[in-house]
Amino acid sequence: MKKIIIAVCLFSCFCTFAQQPNTLASNKMKPLFNGKNLDGWYSFLTKKGKNNDPEKVFSIEKDILHISGKEFGYICTNNTYKNFHLAVEFKWGTKKWPPRDADTTRRDNGICFYVPQDFKDKVWPKSVECQIQEGDVGDIWVIDSATVVVDGKRTPSMDYFRVQKKTDAEHKTGEWNRVEVIANNGNLTYIVNGKVVNTATSPSLSEGRIIIQSEGAEIFYRKIEIAEL
Repeated sequence: MKKIIIAVCLFSCFCTFAQQPNTLASNKMKPLFNGKNLDGWYSFLTKKGKNNDPEKVFSIEKDILHISGKEFGYICTNNTYKNFHLAVEFKWGTKKWPPRDADTTRRDNGICFYVPQDFKDKVWPKSVECQIQEGDVGDIWVIDSATVVVDGKRTPSMDYFRVQKKTDAEHKTGEWNRVEVIANNGNLTYIVNGKVVNTATSPSLSEGRIIIQSEGAEIFYRKIEIAEL
């Protein structure tokens, strides 16, 4: 009986740890966004190109990154990352823009990673995405023929392929949410507000830049930080 109790306790501790991978790098996090400017990033807009943002689709307001969503595009890191723990805190604004301005259209954004270093700017480049969309935060999207393994099966090589999250942990629209992406030695874990919502393994990409999208909806980021593992 004593052995059984010990085994159950050990298993319980293991499960608790497995559900809290955000402890992996909690003391190593460094700002990826400094709250003052976009040093370390460049912007790209479909109609304006690189670092040409006259309408301030991307702006800094009181230490917060404001993305208006008015034009499709992104900010992209100058550096590349391989094994990392990324954490962001976001909330939705109120504005939406064509073609996603209908009342029934959900607000959309996303974080793409493993974007190849020598890629050509476009919407959207080859990458793995952590979806940030109302109702779908934590979905995995693989873009431009990228693939991952989910439940022992590799996803098809397509322009876009979606892996739905396993559970819902989003807060209501207008409230702050914390989203974490852990990419470590071929293992991908998505965490939303402290809960693991999606996992995958063996991505076909293993290193690259990180992108934060502008995709037709107003959104605010008050924290973007990373730890290299």
